[in-house]
Amino acid sequence: MRVITKRTLLEFWKKHPDALSPLAAWYAEAVKAQWVTPQEIKTHYKTASFLADNKVVFNVGGNKYRLIVKINYPYGTVYIRFIGTHAEYDKINAEEI
Repeated sequence: MRVITKRTLLEFWKKHPDALSPLAAWYAEAVKAQWVTPQEIKTHYKTASFLADNKVVFNVGGNKYRLIVKINYPYGTVYIRFIGTHAEYDKINAEEI
């Protein structure tokens, strides 16, 4: 998959150094993946949540952080829409991100 954009992750883990390892691992897995359906994601990420409009919420770092992406399955593209702490996630409307 093509992840747009890694810079968002880099900026986040500068503020939250403990997020570096789990986010880097997620990124490495995502760029190697060839997800065609949500079920393929769910097979590997049991705690992933699926929202309307092909959005996926990943629990990162032992559920300390939340990552929301929008996936264009036919084009193999993952758009990072939000990365934040669990508390920051609780303050947003994930459906509208």
